[in-house]
Amino acid sequence: MGQPTPATDHGWWRSAVIYQVYVRSFADGDGDGTGDLAGVRARLPYLAELGVDALWFTPWYRSPMKDGGYDVADYRAIDPAFGTLAEAEKLIAEARELGIRTIVDIVPNHVSDQHPWFRAALAGGPGRELFHFRPGRGEHGELPPNDWQSEFGGPAWTRLPDGDWYLHLFAPEQPDLNWAHPAVRQEHEDILRFWFERGVAGVRVDSAALLAKDPELPDVTDGRAPHPYVDRDELHDVYRAWRAVADEYGAVFVGEVWLPDPERFARYLRPDELHTAFNFSFLTCPWDADRLRTSIDDTLAEHAPVGAPATWVLCNHDVTRTVTRYGRADTGFDFATKAFGTPTDLALGTRRARAAALLSLALPGAVYVYQGEELGLPEADIPVDRIEDPMHARSGGTDPGRDGCRVPLPWAAGEPHAGFGGEPWLPQPDGWAAYAADRQAEDPGSMLSLYRAAIRLRPEFGDGPLTWLPAPDGVLAFTRADALCVVNFADTPVDLPVHTELLLHSGPLDTAGRLPGDTAVWLRA
Repeated sequence: MGQPTPATDHGWWRSAVIYQVYVRSFADGDGDGTGDLAGVRARLPYLAELGVDALWFTPWYRSPMKDGGYDVADYRAIDPAFGTLAEAEKLIAEARELGIRTIVDIVPNHVSDQHPWFRAALAGGPGRELFHFRPGRGEHGELPPNDWQSEFGGPAWTRLPDGDWYLHLFAPEQPDLNWAHPAVRQEHEDILRFWFERGVAGVRVDSAALLAKDPELPDVTDGRAPHPYVDRDELHDVYRAWRAVADEYGAVFVGEVWLPDPERFARYLRPDELHTAFNFSFLTCPWDADRLRTSIDDTLAEHAPVGAPATWVLCNHDVTRTVTRYGRADTGFDFATKAFGTPTDLALGTRRARAAALLSLALPGAVYVYQGEELGLPEADIPVDRIEDPMHARSGGTDPGRDGCRVPLPWAAGEPHAGFGGEPWLPQPDGWAAYAADRQAEDPGSMLSLYRAAIRLRPEFGDGPLTWLPAPDGVLAFTRADALCVVNFADTPVDLPVHTELLLHSGPLDTAGRLPGDTAVWLRA
């Protein structure tokens, strides 16, 4: 069992490099085609050599996998496809011996329809109080209780044979919990303690702003404020209680908080609530110097009043991969850009993704790296008959879903299935072995070598604030401590500022020693 973390250990998360592991697609240790904990344990030396400070695991709990594990049936058990609780405990301990902490995913808004609570609720009785069951509208209750829509498309309500409806802001297999019920709050605090006792150093909170609902469940379209289920004030009491639990163990939280209002966003990061939250404005920003500078400035300004560190992320398991996104004419984030057959210039996208890696790793705060980004993987086109993401089905086939960024990783170019293990649960594209980690490890110019070097050199930027330097149009330049970062978004090369040493570059300088377009460089002042 884990022990509370010493007080001297509390600051690691403020500048950490955290690697996101989507277990199902990381590495297959038993040859059945599904990634598992044995595969992760075998690759811990790779992660240690990469230099990351922590691993964030998307849900590894027992689940029917109707939404990639975000439909949790048992928070205290590992899904058999991934391994056992004992293996998870070994993984946490072995990673920690290598200096790598573990962050697990908690999905508090909903559970699986196979969760014991929901199965009991279907049987009738007081268990329904733990969810949102309501009679329907219309003469015979044939209409949903309100106009709320699922995040995956269609109504957020499903009707049962007995006539009642239940709420699910995501898939029907993910019924929403009633966070006004004290048993729901107590259960989640117990779950936190369960994992902190096993040595987990932090928790990522899924859909962190959606838990609390207006008890009257009014229509969204009636225009009343606050919103009936987004960012409600009573939610902050939940996170204050969670913070008290985390503080017992020196553990940390990172929230998935999508909010347009920076002041409302910052409330989640007050000293007695969440430690950090994902920064989606940076991820969704197009490849544009002015837009990215605004995003960086706004992010730092949002976090300053509450003293929380910013987080920076280029991709995750829900987003089109960076190489593909930056290789499109419209490089802004939009789920619509995932349409089948969207043209992409992978060479351009790779240049920009390399530069973006240096930009993000030079900024003050924590950085999250989604598995495979360090290999420069592009988005994969998944055959329609192999798509598993419920977003595809719920959209009527208009959205290809998120499986394109979840294709199993290539580890060894000369092995079957690029060294992943058994035949992968999602098909690997032709040529996937060209991105294999073993091949890139031998190439000093590869994306993997760039990430390894950047993470190793990142301490050159120290812990201090960012200071912008004068720069031509289309160029971002800033300094932190004794290091400079310069990124050229323009089409023409630019001269480098005065410096004493070239530390790292995302691509070669031109023959005159200038920085080409779509290229970044780190310098020592």
